[in-house]
Amino acid sequence: MGKRIFTAEQVADLLKNPNVIKCSPKSISYAPEFKVWAVKQYNEEGLPAAAIFKAAGFDLKLIGKNVPKNCLGDWREVFAGKGAVGFEVENRGKTKGKGKGRPKTKGLTDQDKIQRLEAHVAYLKAENDFLAKLRAQRRE
Repeated sequence: MGKRIFTAEQVADLLKNPNVIKCSPKSISYAPEFKVWAVKQYNEEGLPAAAIFKAAGFDLKLIGKNVPKNCLGDWREVFAGKGAVGFEVENRGKTKGKGKGRPKTKGLTDQDKIQRLEAHVAYLKAENDFLAKLRAQRRE
Protein backbone atom coordinates (compact mmCIF):
# COMPACT_ATOMS: atom_id res chain seq x y z
CA MET A 1 0.00 0.00 0.00
CA GLY A 2 1.47 3.34 -1.05
CA LYS A 3 1.68 6.56 0.87
CA ARG A 4 -0.99 9.15 0.31
CA ILE A 5 -0.11 12.34 -1.53
CA PHE A 6 -2.31 15.39 -1.00
CA THR A 7 -3.10 17.72 -3.88
CA ALA A 8 -2.74 21.49 -3.48
CA GLU A 9 -6.52 21.78 -2.98
CA GLN A 10 -6.51 19.07 -0.32
CA VAL A 11 -3.61 20.75 1.49
CA ALA A 12 -5.54 24.03 1.41
CA ASP A 13 -8.65 22.30 2.83
CA LEU A 14 -6.65 20.66 5.60
CA LEU A 15 -5.01 23.97 6.53
CA LYS A 16 -8.49 25.45 7.09
CA ASN A 17 -8.94 23.06 10.04
CA PRO A 18 -7.84 24.82 13.26
CA ASN A 19 -6.35 21.55 14.50
CA VAL A 20 -3.74 21.53 11.71
CA ILE A 21 -0.65 23.69 12.16
CA LYS A 22 1.22 22.57 9.01
CA CYS A 23 0.40 20.48 6.00
CA SER A 24 2.41 19.38 3.00
CA PRO A 25 1.60 16.96 0.17
CA LYS A 26 3.06 14.17 2.31
CA SER A 27 2.22 14.96 5.93
CA ILE A 28 -0.04 16.73 8.40
CA SER A 29 1.20 18.36 11.62
CA TYR A 30 -1.50 18.55 14.25
CA ALA A 31 -1.82 21.23 16.95
CA PRO A 32 -0.55 20.17 20.39
CA GLU A 33 -3.89 21.22 21.95
CA PHE A 34 -5.71 18.90 19.57
CA LYS A 35 -3.43 16.01 20.49
CA VAL A 36 -4.09 16.52 24.22
CA TRP A 37 -7.83 16.85 23.61
CA ALA A 38 -7.87 13.72 21.43
CA VAL A 39 -6.00 11.64 24.01
CA LYS A 40 -8.34 12.80 26.78
CA GLN A 41 -11.40 12.00 24.66
CA TYR A 42 -10.03 8.52 24.05
CA ASN A 43 -8.91 7.84 27.63
CA GLU A 44 -11.74 9.50 29.56
CA GLU A 45 -14.74 9.30 27.23
CA GLY A 46 -13.81 6.04 25.52
CA LEU A 47 -14.46 7.46 22.06
CA PRO A 48 -12.94 5.61 19.10
CA ALA A 49 -10.13 7.36 17.24
CA ALA A 50 -12.16 7.76 14.05
CA ALA A 51 -15.00 9.47 15.96
CA ILE A 52 -12.56 11.87 17.61
CA PHE A 53 -11.09 12.92 14.25
CA LYS A 54 -14.55 13.27 12.69
CA ALA A 55 -15.66 15.47 15.61
CA ALA A 56 -12.57 17.61 15.01
CA GLY A 57 -13.64 18.20 11.42
CA PHE A 58 -11.38 15.77 9.54
CA ASP A 59 -12.51 13.86 6.46
CA LEU A 60 -11.33 10.29 7.03
CA LYS A 61 -11.49 9.54 3.30
CA LEU A 62 -9.01 12.36 2.76
CA ILE A 63 -6.52 11.71 5.55
CA GLY A 64 -6.84 7.92 5.50
CA LYS A 65 -8.92 5.54 7.56
CA ASN A 66 -5.99 4.24 9.65
CA VAL A 67 -4.46 7.65 10.40
CA PRO A 68 -6.61 8.40 13.47
CA LYS A 69 -5.82 5.07 15.11
CA ASN A 70 -2.10 5.33 14.35
CA CYS A 71 -1.79 8.95 15.47
CA LEU A 72 -3.75 8.38 18.65
CA GLY A 73 -1.62 5.36 19.52
CA ASP A 74 1.54 7.44 19.24
CA TRP A 75 0.03 10.39 21.08
CA ARG A 76 -1.22 8.23 23.96
CA GLU A 77 2.30 6.87 24.41
CA VAL A 78 3.79 10.38 24.51
CA PHE A 79 1.05 11.60 26.86
CA ALA A 80 1.55 8.67 29.22
CA GLY A 81 5.29 9.27 29.37
CA LYS A 82 5.57 13.05 29.35
CA GLY A 83 2.09 14.48 29.76
CA ALA A 84 0.83 17.43 27.75
CA VAL A 85 4.34 18.93 27.75
CA GLY A 86 5.46 16.05 25.52
CA PHE A 87 3.54 17.58 22.62
CA GLU A 88 5.26 20.96 22.89
CA VAL A 89 8.69 19.60 21.88
CA GLU A 90 9.68 17.85 18.63
CA ASN A 91 10.21 14.15 19.38
CA ARG A 92 10.40 12.44 16.01
CA GLY A 93 13.31 10.04 15.79
CA LYS A 94 13.69 9.96 19.56
CA THR A 95 11.02 7.47 20.55
CA LYS A 96 11.53 4.66 23.02
CA GLY A 97 15.14 5.59 23.70
CA LYS A 98 16.39 4.11 20.45
CA GLY A 99 19.25 6.01 18.92
CA LYS A 100 18.89 6.56 15.22
CA GLY A 101 21.41 7.59 12.64
CA ARG A 102 25.10 8.18 13.01
CA PRO A 103 26.66 8.89 16.38
CA LYS A 104 27.06 12.57 17.11
CA THR A 105 30.50 13.95 16.26
CA LYS A 106 29.89 17.64 16.79
CA GLY A 107 31.34 19.06 19.96
CA LEU A 108 33.87 16.26 20.48
CA THR A 109 37.19 17.18 21.97
CA ASP A 110 40.37 16.46 20.03
CA GLN A 111 41.10 13.58 22.42
CA ASP A 112 37.66 12.06 21.78
CA LYS A 113 38.19 12.37 18.01
CA ILE A 114 41.58 10.64 18.30
CA GLN A 115 40.07 7.78 20.33
CA ARG A 116 37.26 7.37 17.81
CA LEU A 117 39.71 7.32 14.87
CA GLU A 118 42.05 4.89 16.64
CA ALA A 119 39.14 2.52 17.23
CA HIS A 120 38.16 2.81 13.57
CA VAL A 121 41.74 2.07 12.44
CA ALA A 122 41.86 -0.99 14.74
CA TYR A 123 38.57 -2.22 13.27
CA LEU A 124 39.84 -1.79 9.72
CA LYS A 125 43.11 -3.61 10.53
CA ALA A 126 41.17 -6.54 12.00
CA GLU A 127 38.94 -6.60 8.94
CA ASN A 128 41.98 -6.64 6.62
CA ASP A 129 43.60 -9.47 8.62
CA PHE A 130 40.40 -11.49 8.41
CA LEU A 131 40.14 -10.97 4.65
CA ALA A 132 43.81 -11.90 4.17
CA LYS A 133 43.25 -15.17 6.06
CA LEU A 134 40.15 -15.86 4.00
CA ARG A 135 42.05 -15.34 0.73
CA ALA A 136 44.87 -17.60 1.99
CA GLN A 137 42.37 -20.37 2.76
CA ARG A 138 40.89 -20.13 -0.74
CA ARG A 139 44.32 -20.55 -2.32
CA GLU A 140 45.02 -23.74 -0.39
